[in-house]
Amino acid sequence: MNTTSLLGDMLQTIADRGKRFLFSAAREPSADPLGALQQQSEALLSSRGEASGMALARDVLERWQGLDAARQREFLQLLVTRFGPDTEKLNRAIAAYQDNPSAKTLLDLHLAAEPLRQELIRRLNLAPNGTASLVRMREILLQLKKDAPDLEALDADFSHLFASWFNRGFLMLKQINWSTPADILEKIIRYEAVHHIGSWEELRMRLAPEDRRCFAFFHPQLADDPLIFVEVALTRHVPAAISEVLRDDRDVIAAAEATTAVFYSISNCQKGLSRISFGNFLIKQVVEDLRREFPRLTTFVTLSPVPGFAEWLARERKAEASDILTRQDQERLAILDSDDWAEDAERVQAFQPLLTTAAAWYFLKARDRNGRVLDPVARFHLGNGARLERLNFLGDRSPRAMRQSHGLMVNYLYKLDDIEANHEAFAARGEVVAAPSVRKYVPADRTVRALVPLAGPLPNSQQDRQVRKNSKEFRA
Repeated sequence: MNTTSLLGDMLQTIADRGKRFLFSAAREPSADPLGALQQQSEALLSSRGEASGMALARDVLERWQGLDAARQREFLQLLVTRFGPDTEKLNRAIAAYQDNPSAKTLLDLHLAAEPLRQELIRRLNLAPNGTASLVRMREILLQLKKDAPDLEALDADFSHLFASWFNRGFLMLKQINWSTPADILEKIIRYEAVHHIGSWEELRMRLAPEDRRCFAFFHPQLADDPLIFVEVALTRHVPAAISEVLRDDRDVIAAAEATTAVFYSISNCQKGLSRISFGNFLIKQVVEDLRREFPRLTTFVTLSPVPGFAEWLARERKAEASDILTRQDQERLAILDSDDWAEDAERVQAFQPLLTTAAAWYFLKARDRNGRVLDPVARFHLGNGARLERLNFLGDRSPRAMRQSHGLMVNYLYKLDDIEANHEAFAARGEVVAAPSVRKYVPADRTVRALVPLAGPLPNSQQDRQVRKNSKEFRA
């Protein structure tokens, strides 16, 4: 029996004994389950004994899990309205700090401002499997708060606590391979969020060959459930298409011969841990481990999806005054509404310059209302200090990728000597560090590039070459 299982059994025994102590009589079903849950939560906050606290915590979580969706929502709202800060105590602390700003009054103010629900969540975490139950609770909360902004404060409490409970010091990096227990492998199949794994054989092809690796972070309280995992291909070159990585008939190389590590899929596993950052630690730790194991590795790069590109381009196609597309371009791109536009080689050749330029603009110039890079995957890698290295036209022809990005994929390069400077440029100045091969599509002094000053039938390949040769540059 491993240490985690032994500890779990001990906690379960303590909770059982505490529950017998607290509830010697059988618990009758309550006519007011929400009221009973509130009473148990208040009792948990006032509890002093370890065993009774664990039993109460388990009881609260069991009652919560037994509620229907409507009452679960009511309980979460109850945590906001009835388990906030003690307002009288907070007002006194504010007045004391204003009268005498000192370290002591500041500490008192900090403690008074903490909502009671934070301490309640801490105590719920005492229950056997409490951490997993709370992660599931936040998963439900994240769904509900889309239509209930008043739940935002509760989510802030969860985020604050989870950031401490799931910090890097508690995480365990493990390699996932074909010998990993089946229950974990099953979860890898289920959690894969980038490139669907359709069968056990497909999973075997990603884990068993010598030139493939997979690494995951685990937490001691979720020992058999990964938090995040990354799939890595060891190659001799930087791939431009996912088919180069996943096709069945590829040539397997000896891992020791590889010069490039390609991170081609990163999947977060726990929806309840959304926005709790693990990926930056994961990539950096895996890079260090791979460098130690394979000294010949000199290039660390991703092959990443671009999930927001198609949606952004659709808006630009409809805009009265697009930042990047001329009216002729907008009309011509109507072909993207066809499911089979990429099946015609001449059509693909004709569209590549326009879509590649639009993609470069999407990364280098397009921003949301808060001034952020639009693409979430880009924000992740650029924030980690990577460089936007290459745009890969039709790098992924799967139906999902064609819907989300018109098949576009990109490479982000993790050059270890430049990571800190790249991160600082992005975090402090919002600058996207990109290779010259990407920047050439969007010169700094140009706003709109009209690649196709034509309306009407698609040009054949000879006409298209002439169009590209004679392209004109416009200012908006």
